[in-house]
Amino acid sequence: MTSDGLAFSHCGICVFDLERSLRFYCDGLGFDQAEGYDLDDGSLPGLADALEVASPVALRSQMITRDSLKLELLAYTSPLPSGSPSTSRGHLGLTHLTFMVKDIDAVAARLVEHGGTILEYTDVTVGVRLLFLTDPDGTRIELIAS
Repeated sequence: MTSDGLAFSHCGICVFDLERSLRFYCDGLGFDQAEGYDLDDGSLPGLADALEVASPVALRSQMITRDSLKLELLAYTSPLPSGSPSTSRGHLGLTHLTFMVKDIDAVAARLVEHGGTILEYTDVTVGVRLLFLTDPDGTRIELIAS
């Protein structure tokens, strides 16, 4: 934490199916489930405004951790998720999560078994081999050979 109290907390990823995403991130990438919260704007007035979605809102906020990284999986039951994740590192905003791995092929195969999709055209060597996949909802995951 810095002298002004600034400290990283977590990144949020909106998912369509929480169980499917937990299989990908926990079983596939080795995250552990942490705290989780069932939230709705009936018990938390103003939640819809805070989340920038239409009321009524109901969701599960499930934290997952690996090493010092914490992700929040946001699984809405109302309203249903919409939109699409970034499809290029040239898009504005967060474009991907990156993991260093010893065996790209083995990790990629495990992620496919848990709902991931390999983006074959991204399997390149630029001084080091890297490969992109997507999670079950299309969020891009980069694997870099270590």
